[in-house]
Amino acid sequence: MAKFGRSGKREVPGLTTASMSDIVFMLLFFFMVTTQLRETENKVMVRLPEASQSAKLERKDLAAYINVGPPTRNLQAQYGNDARIQLNDSFRTVDDIRDFIATERESKSEADRQFMTVSIKADENVRMGIITDIKQELRRCSALKIMYAARKPAQD
Repeated sequence: MAKFGRSGKREVPGLTTASMSDIVFMLLFFFMVTTQLRETENKVMVRLPEASQSAKLERKDLAAYINVGPPTRNLQAQYGNDARIQLNDSFRTVDDIRDFIATERESKSEADRQFMTVSIKADENVRMGIITDIKQELRRCSALKIMYAARKPAQD
């Protein structure tokens, strides 16, 4: 009988890198499409107060953000040091909140409007009177789901 065997050593073939660039570009394209960039620029300084308990917001795309605090250092010469209300990219008053909420509701789909949450990001040193005025205006325009942004307490 004949013996089947190979006389030479078997070598592992080299790894082909021909499709490596395709994979890299597919991943790059995926992350470019799925990443959401910040839509608004913070014009107020906000140091969030500490919270003893917190819960994470389920869907951030259904949230409307109201920032309250003193203007950033480069805007303090123009607007002063008092706390201001920022809606989207501009400083507004309490009277503008109703139009802001109406615009945010219109941008959501009909099914998601009932799940819209208003997130108030207020500096820890802001007077409570401003927050109360904002809450009263939100009640008038039936925006009753309100979330207060807070930071976790520092652990020792």
